[in-house]
Amino acid sequence: MKRLDLIFSERELDAIIKTLEKANVPGYTIMKHATGRGPERVVTEDMEFTGLGANAHVIVFCEQELIDKMRDNIRDDLSYYGGVAYISEATPL
Repeated sequence: MKRLDLIFSERELDAIIKTLEKANVPGYTIMKHATGRGPERVVTEDMEFTGLGANAHVIVFCEQELIDKMRDNIRDDLSYYGGVAYISEATPL
């Protein structure tokens, strides 16, 4: 089993969800308003009154075949506003 972590602008959330649903992933977790520091050494913060600049973190546990099925769409989704996607091994407890 794999773990797919996606961190991206919340403006892309609908597109990411469509990609996940189209691939028939078994489920996912969404954490909105994620903040942190990236390579530019700046802590990202959203502007609460507009929602601009907010990030989301989506976690998916699925088989590699599903990740392969949606890889190109995820890259396309993340290319406009930016974002990162990482795949790691996941072992159920």
